[in-house]
Amino acid sequence: MAVMLFQYDAEFSDDSGRRYRARACGSERADGRWEGWLEFVPPDGGPTVRTERETTQPDRAFLEYWATGLTTTYLDGALLRATKPKPVVRVLHTVPPAADIPRPRPRPRPQPQPQTAASARPLAMLDPFAVFAEGDHVLRGQLRALDPGQLRTMLRAYGLASLPAGELARLTQAELIDLIVDEVSGRARRQG
Repeated sequence: MAVMLFQYDAEFSDDSGRRYRARACGSERADGRWEGWLEFVPPDGGPTVRTERETTQPDRAFLEYWATGLTTTYLDGALLRATKPKPVVRVLHTVPPAADIPRPRPRPRPQPQPQTAASARPLAMLDPFAVFAEGDHVLRGQLRALDPGQLRTMLRAYGLASLPAGELARLTQAELIDLIVDEVSGRARRQG
């Protein structure tokens, strides 16, 4: 059965200027994985427009995480895909290829050397500064999908907290999110 996972605050317009509210929806497939799509509902009660499947995730939690990370740019593009018919591609004529072989693949870049335990820096699941550029509500939405351990890793990886590890361990998920958002927004104000 389909469920509505997330409703977005912003309104979006199609090419004709018609306004829509976006929401992420999903349903469980027969194999247990979840697929997600977007629906665009006009506030004036017109017909709902929906996309084709946008993603397939291993479970509902991953699908919800995906939905919280969508940016306004992505949603604008999804509305455009949902309201525009797919172009029909027809072969008008054939011409010989410009080369006898495909372009060679670029050489792989050298892999970084493994870090030692002493020099290893924790890896965060997302860049809070890049997500904050979409708005603090987007950052909060993505942070809510992370568990407290992942939030503490982010705080250490980006140097966002000067609290000792013991104090960080006692903070709740909501307190960790507030700490991250406050520090990121403060740094953004100082740099902007």
